[in-house]
Amino acid sequence: MELRRKAIPLTEIRDMWLHKNKMQVTSCRKEALRCLKRSDLIESLAKNLPVGSIRFGCQIVAVELDPLSSFPILYANDGATIKAKVLIGCDGSNSVVAKSLGLQAPKVCPISAVRAFTSYSDGHSFDSHFIRLSGDGVLLGRVPVDEKLVYWFVSVLCPSQDVQKDHELIKKVTLETLKEFPTEVIEMVKHCDSSSLSLTHIWYRAPWHLFFANFWQRTMTVAGDAMHVMGPFLGQGGSAGLEDAIVLARCIVQEMPMGPEGATSDREMVKRIGRALSKYVNERRLRIMRLSTQSYLTGSVIMASSWVKKLVCLAILIVFLRSGSLSHSNYDCGSL
Repeated sequence: MELRRKAIPLTEIRDMWLHKNKMQVTSCRKEALRCLKRSDLIESLAKNLPVGSIRFGCQIVAVELDPLSSFPILYANDGATIKAKVLIGCDGSNSVVAKSLGLQAPKVCPISAVRAFTSYSDGHSFDSHFIRLSGDGVLLGRVPVDEKLVYWFVSVLCPSQDVQKDHELIKKVTLETLKEFPTEVIEMVKHCDSSSLSLTHIWYRAPWHLFFANFWQRTMTVAGDAMHVMGPFLGQGGSAGLEDAIVLARCIVQEMPMGPEGATSDREMVKRIGRALSKYVNERRLRIMRLSTQSYLTGSVIMASSWVKKLVCLAILIVFLRSGSLSHSNYDCGSL
């Protein structure tokens, strides 16, 4: 896929605080920021792959290493067996590949996230502003996708499992959470696209677990949420996954410039891929540890019931923000 670097118009980002049913701006700045649908991104990536590259409806339930070749063997829920030369687990927070590597299970936050799109047939009046509104222990984010579509998210206390499956109950819980918020916020939630409405638990890997984790073995590794699932407080989870892809591809090409055909034997291929995966993990570890730590601290400031813990986390967070509140997003992982 050809990527072209363009000058992106700056988006105004407003941090706001809710006080007596009114939104007060606490900080304002401009950054190169855009919101897009995940489905559009996936479709764009998928259509540039060779036909047959993607196998739909295939859920992996177990992974093991072939004792003879050391290559991964994957077992699917339909009974199929897949023998691979290289396995990159991008299977999310409940990753089967991560488990096979011995990674500790992610932890769950005491809050959940409600996400949805709201469409305005006559257009909305939010310009291109991205707002983060805090109040009464609730965090709301809102950012326009285009002139008529708005994406929003709200943090809510973890409800029962039954609520997660019922769109009307999700909307009811969200409206109850936002009852003290301005009318424009209430209306946005009331008229959201119910098919896009979701409520999910927030999972994360503790920063200290990332420091000691073994992210690769032989020709098997992980990327994306399977490697570094974190809370949505920084909005960098998807971006970090794309960084993983670029760094991993670069490391593999450096070790195997001729592709699989360049290896004279399976043993040599395992050795070369192992070196590539080691480089990849070493390059990514500090980056994902910083993101994970900053996300953990930000979430703690929002969720902690103790003011002492809030102040301690805020003090540590200030150290991370010395070079700017969005310095974590100004990161260059290099080129392919």
